[in-house]
Amino acid sequence: MAFEVLLPKKVLKQLDRLPEAVQDTFLALVEDLKAKGPIQSAWKNYSKLGVNQYHCHLGYSWVACWWSEKGTVNIEVTYVGSRENAPY
Repeated sequence: MAFEVLLPKKVLKQLDRLPEAVQDTFLALVEDLKAKGPIQSAWKNYSKLGVNQYHCHLGYSWVACWWSEKGTVNIEVTYVGSRENAPY
């Protein structure tokens, strides 16, 4: 089953401010989300933040957060940026 990954304008702006290597890592994460769904246990420091909310590290200082309603194919990325400013 293929999943649809939604990237709101806010996330695209956050992504644009990241180093190029981190942007490439994030794009790899998006491809994994599309192919395998919201649970990405192979990614570094992946964890569940709450009900249907997840995060993983894109590098030492960088994280991505997303959520997915159970039973749907939509995954929405809610944050990408420094772990210091992460919403958890």
